[in-house]
Amino acid sequence: MAAAKRVTITDIARIAGVSPGAVSFALNGKPGVSEETRARILRVAREQHWRPSQVARSLVGARANAVGLALNRPARSLGTEAFFTDLIAGIQQGLSDGRAGLQLRLVSSLDDELETHRQWHAAHQVDGVLVIDPLGDDPRVQALHHLQMPAVLVGSHVRATSAVWVDDTETATTLFGHLAALGHTRIAYVAGPAALEHTRLRAGVLERLVGGRTINTDFSPAAAGEVTRELLQPIDRPSAIVYDNDVMAVAGLRVAQEVGVGVPRDVSLASFDDSVIAALVRPSLTAMTRDTFELGERAARLLLRQIDSDVALPGEAGPTPVLTVRESTGHLRR
Repeated sequence: MAAAKRVTITDIARIAGVSPGAVSFALNGKPGVSEETRARILRVAREQHWRPSQVARSLVGARANAVGLALNRPARSLGTEAFFTDLIAGIQQGLSDGRAGLQLRLVSSLDDELETHRQWHAAHQVDGVLVIDPLGDDPRVQALHHLQMPAVLVGSHVRATSAVWVDDTETATTLFGHLAALGHTRIAYVAGPAALEHTRLRAGVLERLVGGRTINTDFSPAAAGEVTRELLQPIDRPSAIVYDNDVMAVAGLRVAQEVGVGVPRDVSLASFDDSVIAALVRPSLTAMTRDTFELGERAARLLLRQIDSDVALPGEAGPTPVLTVRESTGHLRR
């Protein structure tokens, strides 16, 4: 049986109704074509199962010498959440030893993130990807496996392979346990989206410890402030509120001050993320402190090793978060 004819750039150009040059621009992520045309070309390339030929790769080098990170976050949030700036800085440091670059793209949905991975793979723009914010049943893992794209998950659960993980069950037990030891049993958790694995794990710990309440948001300070205003109504007010990140916690603190609720006199506040801002506000915020820079650095270095390996590498633990007790938490006042 004759081997199937390999799909070429010329074939893609004919099907998409564009020039071979336009196909080259689109597949290599270069300017020169509109976004609509680029999307059409990439769709045709996927449908035709196009892959760069080994000869073409050898002409430009076997490696792209870059890794990808698609962040499903609003662009403005990167300037307000210290977690991302520290994580990206750590990734850059981890990649510098291997002389690899970081391809960063902001996306607006999970579908956009999956499409970005497919585009990067089709155009051979990256050698592997980092994946953050794991989901309970994460479709990205299966999609990347299907693409045979080296990947490292930066996760919140102990994983056997290809991950740098943080044990969020232990982290949540430390923070919620601290509040419980202070006498708090009416604890509210202002969390991110319910689909995120770390949200589910943290909420599960709270439920087991004191049966507290979890409210899901989009991580924004606006949403955190709105939820806090509702929680601080006199009827059935919690005695402690824990936020998923420091920006949300600062927003909650601001609302408490606006409505005249004392912190920690009337309500204790705490955050799962720490930053300089958490220590500078008054009262300063109790938080779980971790080295996010090192987390990114470890993930980048593991990905570089994974790219060089033919088998999935063992996962490794990230830096362990530790409790930093500050002024915003105190004993329950009877």
